[in-house]
Amino acid sequence: MKKFEIYKNIRKRAMIFGLPVSLFALMMIAIIASLLVIIFSFGFGIIIGVFAFNTILYAGLSKFAHNPQLLQLSKVFPKIISNKKTSTLHYE
Repeated sequence: MKKFEIYKNIRKRAMIFGLPVSLFALMMIAIIASLLVIIFSFGFGIIIGVFAFNTILYAGLSKFAHNPQLLQLSKVFPKIISNKKTSTLHYE
C-alpha cells in the first residue's frame, strides 16, 4: 500500500530560490529595506554597497540553509540525563 507524507511535513521543507521559507522572508525584508535606501540616497557608493550587502546576505543564508549547524551556539544534549522527577517542593 502506498504511503503519503503529511502535508505539514512537506511545508517544512518548502524551498524558494534555495532558501527555506523563513530565510526567504528575511531576504525579502532586506531587499525591501535596501530598495528604500536606494530610493532615498543619491550616492553611487551606497547603491553598490547595498547590492554587495544583499549578495553577501544571500550567500550566507544559502550556506546556512545547507548547513544549519553553523549557528548552533549551545550543546544539543545535556551533560546529565536523569529520569528523576523534578519537583518545585524542597524537603529539608
